[in-house]
Amino acid sequence: MVSVINSIDTAHEDMIHDAQLDYYGTKLATCSSDRLIKVFDVKGGQQTLVANLAGHEGPVWQVAWAHPMFGNIIASCGYDRKVIIWKETNGTWDKLYVYSNHDSSVNSVAFAPHELGLVLACGSSDGSISIVFSTGDGSWDAKKINGAHSIGCNAVSWAPAVAPNALLDQSGKQQPVKKLVSGGCDNLVKIWREEDSQWVEDQKLEGHSDWVRDVSWAPSIGLPKSIIASCSQDCRVIIWTNDGTFNNWTSKVLHKFNDVVWHLSWSITGNILAVSGGDNKVSLWKENLEGQWVCISDVNKGQGQITDGQSAISS
Repeated sequence: MVSVINSIDTAHEDMIHDAQLDYYGTKLATCSSDRLIKVFDVKGGQQTLVANLAGHEGPVWQVAWAHPMFGNIIASCGYDRKVIIWKETNGTWDKLYVYSNHDSSVNSVAFAPHELGLVLACGSSDGSISIVFSTGDGSWDAKKINGAHSIGCNAVSWAPAVAPNALLDQSGKQQPVKKLVSGGCDNLVKIWREEDSQWVEDQKLEGHSDWVRDVSWAPSIGLPKSIIASCSQDCRVIIWTNDGTFNNWTSKVLHKFNDVVWHLSWSITGNILAVSGGDNKVSLWKENLEGQWVCISDVNKGQGQITDGQSAISS
């Protein structure tokens, strides 16, 4: 059963747009239209505010944690067209780098798998996607995918570093995969790959009839296939699947909701999908042995409830 185990009063003075736990689940970062990012320690069911990060000049839409091998690092993006990378050193959070090469609101940030280094993808309303990366000598560089989505890009998500069924190279190792997925105001889901140090379009997935609001590439731990979830203002969530043998993606509508679907998040094993939308609910979905996606739980207004899909938990 899913239930709310803790509620946190963030003391933000305006709408909260995102909340992300770090790798170990002991720190929480939140961001708001009040232009602030707040960092909390959330160990043992207690909450302690440890930092107020001020640097954006407008609403902050999203935050993302880097892998802990790089230290405590957060990226934030906002309406002010900026991406700010923050780092904690000896208990003090400071700006590590500010990227301001977009012409409109930056809507989404996502750190790449740590195997690829300290790399960040940023999606903007100017229609472009930036790949911002540490060069390793204390400086930063960026590559840009111009015209990635007409009208604007709303979401970005990285593929796992090791693809299902990946072939070994001559040294017997699997080469890291450099791919990401994006969703935009053109109703499209697009997959991008790095080729000869440039980012090129790998696939264009058509299925939504309105703006794509979020995309999430599932972790591939133990999975024999690649899975992407996308959600849209058309009130649908679509599951895209590829078995790795060919570059053909098949689609299945997970569910048609009664309101716009804003966000998606996979469990660490990639077999349970959390969905949140304009109906003020969070629902959990799992694929059963028959290949059907069923709702195993929903949280509505702070109450955890198991639906008729309870039997899917054991599938």
